[in-house]
Amino acid sequence: MARFEDYLVSLLRPLGVYDLREGAINRGELAAYGARLDWGAGELDGTAREMNLATAEGFGLERIEGLLPYRPVCETVQQRRDALAALLRIGGDSFTPEAINDTMQGCGLNVLVREGDRPGYVKVYFPNVAGIPGGFDRLRAIIEEILPSHVDITYVFWYNTWEEVAGRHPTWGEAADTGLSWYGLAIENEGLDWPD
Repeated sequence: MARFEDYLVSLLRPLGVYDLREGAINRGELAAYGARLDWGAGELDGTAREMNLATAEGFGLERIEGLLPYRPVCETVQQRRDALAALLRIGGDSFTPEAINDTMQGCGLNVLVREGDRPGYVKVYFPNVAGIPGGFDRLRAIIEEILPSHVDITYVFWYNTWEEVAGRHPTWGEAADTGLSWYGLAIENEGLDWPD
């Protein structure tokens, strides 16, 4: 970026009435003005960056999150941006299963929402997460904030049944050869099919 001091010098040089050499009083005054203008331009650039969700890194993201009832589940700045973009996309026509799942994924939630077998009813699955996921209360609050309030929600948790374990490992010897604990066998999800 060009410094404002240089810009001011080039602007005044054609007039020929100022001593613009390095170390001259006029040049020192222009250097002081230029430094403050450089600082102001830097502040404006930072504000412009924070006003755009695609480039925000700090206070811009915090201000947008302040408008929401909760913070998205994220670890990186890009994940925060993606989650906020997903939440800001929610509108009157955002309640199709595809749009809801897109919003959930955009918020960093490892969930899959599927319509139930009757109107106004959905099932929420946690793919590749056996049992009740860690931080379920927080996840539940976010999920229920995104889904329409009139929708009945059933949370679906999974564990392997003995029949499923026996299907993968027909003998105790084969099960022991996997090196998995009892709990490991109960949550082993290789080949598990999730609803489409």
